[in-house]
Amino acid sequence: MIKRVVFARELGVPIVMHDYLTRGFTANTTLSHYCRDNDLLHIHRAMHAVIDRQKNHGMYFRVLAKALCMSGGDHIHSGTVVGKFEGEREISLGFVDLLRNHFIEKDRSCSMFFTQDWVSMPGVIPVASGGIHV
Repeated sequence: MIKRVVFARELGVPIVMHDYLTRGFTANTTLSHYCRDNDLLHIHRAMHAVIDRQKNHGMYFRVLAKALCMSGGDHIHSGTVVGKFEGEREISLGFVDLLRNHFIEKDRSCSMFFTQDWVSMPGVIPVASGGIHV
């Protein structure tokens, strides 16, 4: 994994994309430590619909998003309120706030059920993704 990133850097690539759900958090943390000094790390969330869009099983994307913040990453596909990855407006905006902000107020309209103070943990930049051209 690191060899591929080193090779990409030798080619002049300024950013690498990593799928943190399929590779796992340990691999993501290793890669993010390397990329902190060398490249930007864009996070992909392939397979997330299997995990976080199911009503009866899985993990909510907020949990996956905060785990990513702790594991490391510069930006992630966050979904949109229109297009292929459409989600409910308030829920999508809640994801964006959760990724960017250090302090999140309780707001039940966004499914934030308690105030969260993440102090100095670095945020992740949410990137609109998938089918916004539709």
